[in-house]
Amino acid sequence: MNGRQFRIGVVGLGTAARMMLPAIAAHRGMVLAAVADPVTEVRESVGAQWGVPAFDGIESLVAAQHLDAVYIATPTELHARHTRIAVEAGLHVLCEKPMAAHLDDAQAMVDAAARAQRVLMIGHSRSYDAPIHKMREIIESGALGRMRMVTQLSYTDWIYRPRRPDELDPAHGGGVTYRQGAHQFDVIRLLAGGLATQVSATTFDFDAARPAVGAHTVVVRFADGAIGNAIYNGYGAFMSAELSDDVDEGGFAADPAAIGARRRAHVGVHQDEIAAKRERSAKMHRGQPPYHPSFGLTLVSCEHGDMRQSRHGISIYTAQGREDMALPIPPGPQDMVVNEFHDALAGLRAPVHDGRWGLANLEVCVAATESARSGKEVTLTRQVAVPSPVSH
Repeated sequence: MNGRQFRIGVVGLGTAARMMLPAIAAHRGMVLAAVADPVTEVRESVGAQWGVPAFDGIESLVAAQHLDAVYIATPTELHARHTRIAVEAGLHVLCEKPMAAHLDDAQAMVDAAARAQRVLMIGHSRSYDAPIHKMREIIESGALGRMRMVTQLSYTDWIYRPRRPDELDPAHGGGVTYRQGAHQFDVIRLLAGGLATQVSATTFDFDAARPAVGAHTVVVRFADGAIGNAIYNGYGAFMSAELSDDVDEGGFAADPAAIGARRRAHVGVHQDEIAAKRERSAKMHRGQPPYHPSFGLTLVSCEHGDMRQSRHGISIYTAQGREDMALPIPPGPQDMVVNEFHDALAGLRAPVHDGRWGLANLEVCVAATESARSGKEVTLTRQVAVPSPVSH
């Protein structure tokens, strides 16, 4: 590891930041230097917890602190402005997904970082899971022939978890296609090589009491003829953890009773939801998981066999039968995001999940939304290939 430590500030202290803070603090090459949030009680509590100064926003944080980088975890519609402020101040940026609600804003973020010669990286954490990387490694090796299909299927209770209004509004990058589809499309593009060409989709709003895009089915076509299928249902009845060895998104044993309780408890009262969201955020970090995290079921079909992720690694299915491949459980996805960001800042390797990669993922989200509205397939123009080989 490069011996230099990088001072980083965290802007926006919601669920994403609460999960990222332990990873930043634990990394030997990063120094958590400050936090910022517009809510006084939130920033003071988090600042006291981590022993760092707390500010009311990115402007005051950047003006008062000597930093190398910022992690932006504010609401999606603020990402473009906050990225511009950061890079114009000479700071590198790690930004939460989705990187923006609109392609023009995302492109402006990429352009601003390029002009300032700063690193811009997008925190698409699910594609860091070790089983995903192992399947990509096998695809690159050609051991199972060409990859032809990849399916990512997730059934969760996403709609009924505590939400800010913007998290349910597609105009602000809300709903499952932007906020969870972004993870699915990131995983699918990584496995399929990145160069998607067309998207067709249908989206659904099942619950009039909780209006939002809560489910979708999306088909992504790739330049080499491969197909990606993304299915997401966030309404909390059937849970895809049943298809993934009863492991949840954090790598812990799934708790169906808790999921049902969340569905029954949602009230849709803004202040109650904000309070519940803060309470949930404070409880998100549970330490080292016993299993590999499961963001639903990821199934890859190659010419000579299939692969899926499992709680212990991956399972490979060929004419010779099933082979279970155990993989070491690495640090959590947030730790891997911080590793990649640090290595980019230190000049050790270029990040896979840079601004152009995040823009390409967002383009699939936008295209899926447009296809669902128009009933037509949408052509993509901003895609980039996966660097080869992909490494942690």
